[in-house]
Amino acid sequence: MTSNHPACCSPFDATWPFPEALPGAVMRSCRFDPARLAADDFPRSAIAAPANIQRSVAKRQAEFLAGRLCARSALLGLTGRADVPALGEDRAPVWPAGITGSISHSHGLATALVASDTQWRGLGLDLEEPLASDRALRLAEEILIPAELQRLDGLTPEQKAERITLTFSIKESLFKALYPLVHKRFYFHDAEMLDCDDTRARLRLLTDLSAEWTAGSELQGWHCLFQGRLLSLVAVAA
Repeated sequence: MTSNHPACCSPFDATWPFPEALPGAVMRSCRFDPARLAADDFPRSAIAAPANIQRSVAKRQAEFLAGRLCARSALLGLTGRADVPALGEDRAPVWPAGITGSISHSHGLATALVASDTQWRGLGLDLEEPLASDRALRLAEEILIPAELQRLDGLTPEQKAERITLTFSIKESLFKALYPLVHKRFYFHDAEMLDCDDTRARLRLLTDLSAEWTAGSELQGWHCLFQGRLLSLVAVAA
């Protein structure tokens, strides 16, 4: 940790948490505490704060700062250059030429994943705090299509909450992985999680996003528990 590393963020963690490797990818994570955010943390860290971030509350500022610091550390490990992805008009990170990546944060934990676009065309990473059973069931119909809801039958309330949290997260990762390729927004009901096991999940698009990514296209995702959160990943090979 360098002297200009902000006190609100922990040292970087280079742990790869998934049981399967993603060749060529570099991941960095850190914890952050909005209560320890200092007024000069952005300039001292050499991270530019967009206007909307400057106007936001400490929590949003801290998670943005932590996410960009993780991204810069990951890019340094991948390319040897300490680049920082800009914030695009669509609020998505703008990665350096030749790089694909993803940033996520949840309840005091931030992480970033980067790779060369000659190996991975799209990366989607999502961190989620596990949903409590009552909240998961309230949100189920917003996240799951009817076929996914039917697959909840026979599960315990805790198992249902885990499945709903995973479906939410893996669909978020799917969006992050495909949006830079299709430049078209899509939503929870536009994809289906067909099945899952302890480490993998299989997804199918239910709508046409582009000439390449049409309804019926299937992708694989991965998931694991990472520092008490659910972490999911969808990667599109080059």
